[in-house]
Amino acid sequence: MTGDIPAASASPRLPGRLSLVLPAYNEESNLEAVVHDALTVLPAYVDRFEIIVVDDGSRDRTGAIATRLAAAERRVRLISHDRNRGYGAALTSGFRASSGDFVMFMDADRQFDIRDIRFLVPFAGEYDIVAGFRMERNDPIHRRIFAEAFNVAVRVLFGVHLRDIDCAFKLFRGELLRSLPLSAPGALINTEIQAKARRHGARLQQVGVHHYPRVAGQASGGSPRVIARAMWETLVLWWRMRFYTPCGADRRRSGAGSAVGSAVGRGLAWGGRLLRRR
Repeated sequence: MTGDIPAASASPRLPGRLSLVLPAYNEESNLEAVVHDALTVLPAYVDRFEIIVVDDGSRDRTGAIATRLAAAERRVRLISHDRNRGYGAALTSGFRASSGDFVMFMDADRQFDIRDIRFLVPFAGEYDIVAGFRMERNDPIHRRIFAEAFNVAVRVLFGVHLRDIDCAFKLFRGELLRSLPLSAPGALINTEIQAKARRHGARLQQVGVHHYPRVAGQASGGSPRVIARAMWETLVLWWRMRFYTPCGADRRRSGAGSAVGSAVGRGLAWGGRLLRRR
């Protein structure tokens, strides 16, 4: 079930505990402000919460800043990757460490404002996923063009109809999100979540949120290498979804079909590793 709605004016409180996951890679100029805003704003919408910062092998002072923030505030937790594993891997680490009845994620680059949680909270009790979409996307034109093309591909290949599949401002029912076996290491993580949640019959609502220009740091999501990797991961995920069955459903497959699927899946994964090495 899905729908598009205008921003809500009333903002009731979340009925439970919230885990906010902040993936961060080289965000030394942004992270502290994002965490400070979250600590200030979230008490107005939820009684209990935790902020999980995932430092994805940053090469700047992001890790040191996150360590200091976690030492000073018990509601802030830090997960550190020893190397850069990718956006999807960072989110997955945060999801696995979460314990909230609800799990939200937001990028740590200050292009989103945690205050916009007020638009998502009113629908958390009724829907399994409340997905933000950027009402006005403040990104370079080439990234907007690629994003539109990618949204169309996701609709065709996976049957997922979101206005803004990669919007990094989403709220989930924690039990659902933690039940999904996620493997996409990069930007395709959003598509994997939605495709698998759809198989579970998850109820979805879409809500407009604000998007702001990046004021510090450097974006990496629009680089040719990242785009090429995302295209390859799309093929891998499309193949794997042909054989994906939610837990508890009938998993019977023909032996030949499973063997072929495994062989092709291994071949696609091998090709992806070669691409990442270039």
